[in-house]
Amino acid sequence: MTNLETDQLKRGEFLRSLGMGSAALMAFYCMGTGLTACSSKSDDPTPSTTTPSAGVTGNADASAGTVSFTVDLTNSNYAKLKTTGQYAIVGSLIIAKVKSGSVVALSKTCTHQGTEVQYRSTQDDMYCPNHGSEFSPTGAVEVGPATKALTQYKTSLSADGNTLTVTA
Repeated sequence: MTNLETDQLKRGEFLRSLGMGSAALMAFYCMGTGLTACSSKSDDPTPSTTTPSAGVTGNADASAGTVSFTVDLTNSNYAKLKTTGQYAIVGSLIIAKVKSGSVVALSKTCTHQGTEVQYRSTQDDMYCPNHGSEFSPTGAVEVGPATKALTQYKTSLSADGNTLTVTA
């Protein structure tokens, strides 16, 4: 009977015994054994298209041409946008009422690998949960790995605060 300690191979020795060269070993180590360095969302950088629900009229999909739509803030789907710290996804955009009290509209897709961003009211920023990129309320990159800003769209709130117009 042999001692288990002497019979156990180290990970690198095992892989070399399988005939993997040093370049293959390095790739294997860098990517991880399960090849799960990134989430599955990063495999498809094309933004998902969300069909705006009742309360939105016009084109809210940036990939379909010029963005120009109106949001009825009295509609239950979007009434939360009257409250600071709240956000909603409308088509291919994220709309948030930020700490300054203004309403911003940005592309919802992280410029790093296409994950949908979310608004974090405590930090007053847009955050990509996939790799941790952070964007200011104007869309500027604050923390990478993203290097390109989110596209910002013009917003106009009606005098009575019940209608939001978003344009390119």
